[in-house]
Amino acid sequence: QVQVAESGGGLVRPGGSLRLSCAASGSISSINAREWYRQAPGKERELVAVLNRGGTTNYADSVKGRFTVSSDNDKITVYLQMNSLKPEDTAVYYCAAEGLHYNDYGTPTAYRAWGQGTQVTVSS
Repeated sequence: QVQVAESGGGLVRPGGSLRLSCAASGSISSINAREWYRQAPGKERELVAVLNRGGTTNYADSVKGRFTVSSDNDKITVYLQMNSLKPEDTAVYYCAAEGLHYNDYGTPTAYRAWGQGTQVTVSS
């Protein structure tokens, strides 16, 4: 089993920066990707950034050039550095860990573990 938990949300002025953290515990070696999502009021949850096992990253077009996803050396904690924040970045941000569990017969089962979410508000 894998668990993840976010921290670091808050209130920031437009143009400001914020860094979110996501700590994982449990079967870290089963994780294939660490993801950041966000959900604004009245909108669907959207994928913001992905850090894959090999170190490659992917970003939503709306955050490219402003957000950066990274991890510490042991890949336990993943960060989302958010710069040049805009009011439209206001949302609850969720981190997730996606991977595969194998049973005793070697059969894989995909999973995605979610954090509880952290509020980011960009307002003057």
